[in-house]
Amino acid sequence: MSDTSTTDTDGPAGAAAGELLVDFILSLDGCAAGEGWPGWWGLESPEYLTWLGEQPDSVTLMGATTYRLMSQMARQAEENDVSEEERASFAHMAEVPKIVFSSTLEEPLAWPNTTLVRTEAIEAVRELKRTASAPLTTTGSIRLSHSLMKAGLVDRFRLILFPVVTGRTGLERIWERFEDFALDLVTARTFEGGLQLLEYVPTHLPHPPGSAWDRSGSAER
Repeated sequence: MSDTSTTDTDGPAGAAAGELLVDFILSLDGCAAGEGWPGWWGLESPEYLTWLGEQPDSVTLMGATTYRLMSQMARQAEENDVSEEERASFAHMAEVPKIVFSSTLEEPLAWPNTTLVRTEAIEAVRELKRTASAPLTTTGSIRLSHSLMKAGLVDRFRLILFPVVTGRTGLERIWERFEDFALDLVTARTFEGGLQLLEYVPTHLPHPPGSAWDRSGSAER
């Protein structure tokens, strides 16, 4: 059984054309993957997969590193022994429109339905938000996602937290590469298996609020 609470009755399904969603799927300790762990940490539930399939079509934004990694994984998913859910996920990704921001990649790109943009990402996304006919969503791309959030271009910041701590095996530790943000919670949901959906409106903080504590121990004399 799931427990759903939300302060936004439309939720992400109500995303309008040009709205930008930064989306991360993480372990509880903030890792996007783990050495030796299966996809979705082996905890994808039917309820979560159904919800995932109900999400509206969007234009996926990514940087060059994420493009190289995911396009390679998409090729491997066709050949390797992976779950049907993972194979279907990559097949769907091949069908959706994708934009990669890079000055190093060269056309033609091997992954279907991918457009290469060489101009500066912030200004390009600012224009996309004005002209796009579908919502915009990032996939991975930590540096790109952070830059867009810091620039104030992100309408929704969504986390799917899987109930595992990857500890020493954790890879892609997301929060080590982020500055400070205030987060206003607009949607929360628990899927079967303990997966948590948390969706926020982010605001960049130039500096932490409150008093500056001396944590160096230098106050002792």
